[in-house]
Amino acid sequence: MRLWKQLLICIIIGLIAAGVWIRFMPNAGVALAKVGVPQAVIALLAPSADDRQEGAGQVQGQAQGRGQGGRGGNQTPLVVTQPVDTALVNDRLSAIGNGEAIVSVAVTPQATGNLTEIVVKSGDRIEKGQVIARLDSDEQSIAAAQAKVALDSAGEKVERNRKLGNAVSVAVLRDAEFAMQAAELALQTAQLDLKRRDILAPSGGIVGIITVNPGDYVTTSTPVAVVDDRSQILVDFWVPERFSTKISVGQPVTASPIALPGSEFTGAIHAIDNRVDQASRTLRVRARIDNPDDTLRAGMSFSVSVRFPGDAYPTVNPLAIQWSADGSYVWRVKDNKTERVPVTIIQRNSDKVLVEAKLAKGDTVVMEGVQRLRDGGTVRSAGDDDPQRAPKPAGAEEQKISAAEAAK
Repeated sequence: MRLWKQLLICIIIGLIAAGVWIRFMPNAGVALAKVGVPQAVIALLAPSADDRQEGAGQVQGQAQGRGQGGRGGNQTPLVVTQPVDTALVNDRLSAIGNGEAIVSVAVTPQATGNLTEIVVKSGDRIEKGQVIARLDSDEQSIAAAQAKVALDSAGEKVERNRKLGNAVSVAVLRDAEFAMQAAELALQTAQLDLKRRDILAPSGGIVGIITVNPGDYVTTSTPVAVVDDRSQILVDFWVPERFSTKISVGQPVTASPIALPGSEFTGAIHAIDNRVDQASRTLRVRARIDNPDDTLRAGMSFSVSVRFPGDAYPTVNPLAIQWSADGSYVWRVKDNKTERVPVTIIQRNSDKVLVEAKLAKGDTVVMEGVQRLRDGGTVRSAGDDDPQRAPKPAGAEEQKISAAEAAK
């Protein structure tokens, strides 16, 4: 680049820098006057103090206007509120229990011997007193027959002595009568031994798997079969000790078998244990459930549910809970005035918090905008500032039409 072009660019940059310095520096006019610049030139280049004060006033006024506009001209805090609801706790108990038949008997013989016959089979429904199996009874049959003969002989002897009258002494007659009574007792014993060769069902129900076969030698401790009366099922379950004062005999229950999802059976509390287990701090409870269709089996597991009146507590949004040195609290809004209400958290869920406080259902609490609140202060709810919900002033439509005509 040529030298004269470089000098021209430097001169232009210097003039621009000088103009900026003269324009915005407050003492630029004084400095120019000291170096001999005419006053007319200074008046053209540097603005007067009055002009600067006027501009500064305009800027300050604009800033104040923006500040007022930013606050909307209203210092009342804007909050988002939500009504208080209520919920129940400790109103339901759920537990897992085991089912048993209302009557379950393991049948064992009353005598020892070899099995000669099994009358029933597994799965049969039997009645009380029905024969299940029989033992060999030849020896007992003979003994019963001998006792019958001895009784008949003693009876005939008594009859002969009575017919002889005074020819027989009273002592001889009495001995004959005693002999007949002994023969009767011997016959009853023989008949009882013979009867015990039949294994009878002590109760009605369904026969389980028979574990013996004909020909087996059995004793009085040998189980032959298990008979279950499944007309009702007893379900044992354990409840925490805090429910020990709330549960009672006869209270309704519902039970769902784990093996039958979706099915539900109703029943009632049948019995309650008299003490709390110290190891698990639980109380044993037994429920009775009807089984009219024989759907349930002994040994099934059940999900048992018991309902209680429960305890009602107010619920608030988790965002409404605030903390201070005194503990937790919420802001309640009543007639656009805030009130600080202390709360005690009972149960915390993802969508609501159960609290113990002087709150009623329908009370309004602050959920958002709690930073500027104070006790007894005035607030505005977010719904009140909605332009679509705010009522229009009277004559607004007429004023709008008049303004449009004036513009024309």
